[in-house]
Amino acid sequence: MKVTNNQGNFDFEIKDVNPKTVKKIVIIVVAIILIAILGSQSFYSVKEQEAAVLLTFGNAETVSDPGLHFKIPFVQQVEKVDTTIQSFAIGYDIDTNASIEEESLMITSDYNFINVDFYVEYQVSDPVKALYASEDPQAILKNMAQSCIRTVIGQSEVDSVLTTGKSEIQAQIKEMLTTRLEERDLGIYLVNISMQDAEPPTDAVMEAFKAVETAKQGKETALNNASKYQNEKIPEAEAKVDQIKKGAEAEKEQRIKEAEGQVARFNAMYEEYVKYPVVTKQRMFYEAMEEILPNLEVIIDNGNGSVQKLMPLGSFSDTVINEGGTTNE
Repeated sequence: MKVTNNQGNFDFEIKDVNPKTVKKIVIIVVAIILIAILGSQSFYSVKEQEAAVLLTFGNAETVSDPGLHFKIPFVQQVEKVDTTIQSFAIGYDIDTNASIEEESLMITSDYNFINVDFYVEYQVSDPVKALYASEDPQAILKNMAQSCIRTVIGQSEVDSVLTTGKSEIQAQIKEMLTTRLEERDLGIYLVNISMQDAEPPTDAVMEAFKAVETAKQGKETALNNASKYQNEKIPEAEAKVDQIKKGAEAEKEQRIKEAEGQVARFNAMYEEYVKYPVVTKQRMFYEAMEEILPNLEVIIDNGNGSVQKLMPLGSFSDTVINEGGTTNE
């Protein structure tokens, strides 16, 4: 077959091609491609600072030996895990060194606010658990670290956090965080956690804290004053109650004795009356007159529009001087 282009510049002749030859060529090319794909899927390499997790029908095993390894294509899968020491910051951004206040701002046991930054280092201890025990072990570790930090800082005084107590605080946080990691069994372990900076918060926060502290002191003062007033008034009230009770008891005893005396007097008079009724009546009448007449004032109307007032008999009978110079009462 002869072919000529539109401009007629050249021409060439294509001889008839054997279909069997073309088929063989296609088969060879496909075979080469399949062999290349299978070869690329049959081997994997493990570096010095990583480990591989080989999955065979859901069964995971760890391969930590560095070098080239074989796997069954499309049956086995490989996930690689970085086994170097990894890290993250709490309270600030590692790249920009900018403070993250929602992470760094904390309150101490003596009710002071403080900004504290920490640097956490961890490493994978079990690649299988690190991959499949949780969705994001680093996020879980960070949340646990923040919880431990706030717990320990909340139990420490501000002077200790700012000055001499940093080492002890770091040790307490590390011990608490290590225990919690072991309980969760995430496939990672804590290498170290260190306090970077500790400083008072911004002026605005300090002013707010001072206002809270002032209110707290006012509350304490009010409570102390109320307690003092209570301690003063309760003894006074108890003393008055005791005094009233004693007065009531004394009056009770007095009334009882008076009543008993009157009863005894009445009984004595009754006995005399039974013996001598006429004489007793006269005696009682005279005794009553002795009590009434000295204080009795008498006004007599003379009938002519004038009145005459008689003074109490006692004024005439108190002292009467006889002719002999003696006094009769």
